Amino acid sequence: MSKIKCIIVDDEPLAISLLESYVQEIPFLELVFSTENPIEALEFIQNNESDLVFLDIQMPELTGINFMKILGDKQKYILTTAYSEYALEGYEHNIVDYLLKPISFERFYKSALRAQERFTFNENREESHFFVKSSGQQHRINFEDIFYVESIKDYVNIKTSEQEYIVLDTLKSMEQQLSEISFVRIHKSFIINLNQIKSFDSKKVILFSDQEIPIGESYRNNFLTKLK
Repeated sequence: MSKIKCIIVDDEPLAISLLESYVQEIPFLELVFSTENPIEALEFIQNNESDLVFLDIQMPELTGINFMKILGDKQKYILTTAYSEYALEGYEHNIVDYLLKPISFERFYKSALRAQERFTFNENREESHFFVKSSGQQHRINFEDIFYVESIKDYVNIKTSEQEYIVLDTLKSMEQQLSEISFVRIHKSFIINLNQIKSFDSKKVILFSDQEIPIGESYRNNFLTKLK
């Protein structure tokens, strides 16, 4: 995989300097632009190649949330914020992760790994498999072998016909990655493979693994639509 081209947008010069130093320490990241002005960042993105934005939410000229609304899915984002209450709103957009200030290098590196896994997945989407990092190793997982993906705090459990893989990621992130193929979220804690459904009713799905997965009320209509 080629390097991930990064942009840093933050109205605090010290925050930019810190993130710049972190990016330079990670070999699969490449810093292509940084600015205190989100308008300049929008212009740069429109005219240059980039992949990932480290984006501050609280900025005077333009908030990070509005920044993402303008760009849509043209970029992926890692939010940087001093206010944890903004995290849930941010996950409505194309978010890889969010970093709560002050940001340690360890936490930044974990976030960068999430981004790397997301981009690797997208590169392999046209194929029949993808790779995930679990227990310190990269594992190949065939889409057709996945029964379900379950949320476990800051991790997800990918259950396959062979074994389970505990991966540092969010269910929202996995949903964004898998929704374009034969997967659908049917509960706040579960994404299932439509091709692994043995039977279902209005309250639950039974998979060929004999796992019973509940259907959340707010997810039922989307599930039925996807089946059609």
